Amino acid sequence: MSSSTEAQSSRGDVFKWAIVVLLVAVGVIGNNYYSAESLLYRLIAILVLAGVAGFIALQTVKGKAFFTLAKEAKTEIRRVVWPTRQETVQTTLIVLAVVVFMSLVLWGVDSLLGWIVSSVIS
Repeated sequence: MSSSTEAQSSRGDVFKWAIVVLLVAVGVIGNNYYSAESLLYRLIAILVLAGVAGFIALQTVKGKAFFTLAKEAKTEIRRVVWPTRQETVQTTLIVLAVVVFMSLVLWGVDSLLGWIVSSVIS
Protein backbone atom coordinates (compact mmCIF):
# COMPACT_ATOMS: atom_id res chain seq x y z
CA MET A 1 0.00 0.00 0.00
CA SER A 2 2.80 2.44 0.83
CA SER A 3 4.51 1.90 -2.53
CA SER A 4 1.35 2.96 -4.39
CA THR A 5 1.07 6.03 -2.15
CA GLU A 6 4.71 6.89 -2.83
CA ALA A 7 4.17 6.42 -6.56
CA GLN A 8 1.16 8.75 -6.50
CA SER A 9 3.12 11.27 -4.43
CA SER A 10 6.03 11.01 -6.85
CA ARG A 11 3.79 11.52 -9.88
CA GLY A 12 2.09 14.43 -8.15
CA ASP A 13 5.44 15.98 -7.27
CA VAL A 14 6.66 15.65 -10.85
CA PHE A 15 3.51 17.41 -12.04
CA LYS A 16 3.95 20.16 -9.44
CA TRP A 17 7.60 20.68 -10.37
CA ALA A 18 6.62 20.85 -14.04
CA ILE A 19 4.16 23.63 -13.18
CA VAL A 20 6.88 25.44 -11.22
CA VAL A 21 9.29 25.23 -14.17
CA LEU A 22 6.55 26.41 -16.51
CA LEU A 23 5.79 29.40 -14.27
CA VAL A 24 9.46 30.36 -14.12
CA ALA A 25 9.73 30.06 -17.91
CA VAL A 26 6.61 32.20 -18.35
CA GLY A 27 8.16 34.81 -16.05
CA VAL A 28 11.45 34.91 -17.95
CA ILE A 29 9.87 34.92 -21.40
CA GLY A 30 7.16 37.38 -20.37
CA ASN A 31 9.71 39.76 -18.88
CA ASN A 32 11.63 39.69 -22.14
CA TYR A 33 8.53 39.98 -24.34
CA TYR A 34 7.10 42.91 -22.37
CA SER A 35 10.43 44.72 -22.00
CA ALA A 36 8.87 47.93 -23.31
CA GLU A 37 6.37 47.99 -20.42
CA SER A 38 7.04 49.72 -17.13
CA LEU A 39 9.55 48.05 -14.87
CA LEU A 40 7.10 48.28 -11.97
CA TYR A 41 4.47 46.20 -13.77
CA ARG A 42 7.02 43.61 -14.85
CA LEU A 43 8.38 43.41 -11.31
CA ILE A 44 4.91 42.91 -9.85
CA ALA A 45 4.21 40.16 -12.39
CA ILE A 46 7.53 38.43 -11.66
CA LEU A 47 6.90 38.60 -7.90
CA VAL A 48 3.40 37.17 -8.28
CA LEU A 49 4.67 34.34 -10.50
CA ALA A 50 7.54 33.65 -8.09
CA GLY A 51 5.14 33.58 -5.16
CA VAL A 52 2.80 31.14 -6.90
CA ALA A 53 5.73 28.98 -8.03
CA GLY A 54 7.19 29.00 -4.51
CA PHE A 55 3.83 28.07 -2.99
CA ILE A 56 3.45 25.16 -5.40
CA ALA A 57 7.05 24.05 -4.80
CA LEU A 58 6.44 24.04 -1.03
CA GLN A 59 3.59 21.56 -1.54
CA THR A 60 6.03 18.87 -2.76
CA VAL A 61 7.95 16.47 -0.52
CA LYS A 62 11.27 18.22 -1.21
CA GLY A 63 9.64 21.61 -0.72
CA LYS A 64 8.31 20.62 2.69
CA ALA A 65 11.75 19.26 3.62
CA PHE A 66 13.34 22.55 2.52
CA PHE A 67 10.86 24.56 4.60
CA THR A 68 11.61 22.41 7.64
CA LEU A 69 15.35 22.88 7.07
CA ALA A 70 14.90 26.65 6.82
CA LYS A 71 12.95 26.76 10.10
CA GLU A 72 15.60 24.66 11.86
CA ALA A 73 18.37 26.88 10.46
CA LYS A 74 16.60 29.97 11.80
CA THR A 75 16.38 28.33 15.22
CA GLU A 76 20.05 27.36 15.05
CA ILE A 77 21.11 30.92 14.17
CA ARG A 78 19.48 32.15 17.37
CA ARG A 79 21.68 29.76 19.36
CA VAL A 80 24.95 31.06 17.91
CA VAL A 81 27.16 32.95 20.34
CA TRP A 82 28.28 35.97 18.36
CA PRO A 83 31.64 37.60 19.19
CA THR A 84 31.77 40.92 20.98
CA ARG A 85 32.99 44.06 19.24
CA GLN A 86 36.33 43.82 21.02
CA GLU A 87 36.84 40.19 19.95
CA THR A 88 35.97 41.09 16.37
CA VAL A 89 38.43 44.00 16.29
CA GLN A 90 41.22 41.91 17.85
CA THR A 91 40.67 39.03 15.44
CA THR A 92 40.62 41.42 12.47
CA LEU A 93 43.89 43.02 13.58
CA ILE A 94 45.53 39.60 13.97
CA VAL A 95 44.42 38.61 10.48
CA LEU A 96 45.74 41.87 9.01
CA ALA A 97 49.09 41.42 10.79
CA VAL A 98 49.45 37.86 9.47
CA VAL A 99 48.55 39.00 5.94
CA VAL A 100 51.14 41.81 6.03
CA PHE A 101 53.81 39.48 7.46
CA MET A 102 53.14 36.74 4.89
CA SER A 103 53.13 39.26 2.02
CA LEU A 104 56.55 40.52 3.13
CA VAL A 105 57.87 36.96 3.39
CA LEU A 106 56.56 36.07 -0.07
CA TRP A 107 57.94 39.32 -1.52
CA GLY A 108 61.33 38.51 -0.03
CA VAL A 109 61.32 34.93 -1.35
CA ASP A 110 60.23 36.16 -4.78
CA SER A 111 62.95 38.81 -4.85
CA LEU A 112 65.58 36.27 -3.76
CA LEU A 113 64.52 33.73 -6.38
CA GLY A 114 64.41 36.47 -9.03
CA TRP A 115 67.93 37.57 -8.11
CA ILE A 116 69.19 33.93 -8.22
CA VAL A 117 67.60 33.28 -11.60
CA SER A 118 68.92 36.55 -13.08
CA SER A 119 72.41 35.69 -11.76
CA VAL A 120 72.30 32.24 -13.35
CA ILE A 121 71.01 33.55 -16.70
CA SER A 122 73.55 36.41 -16.94
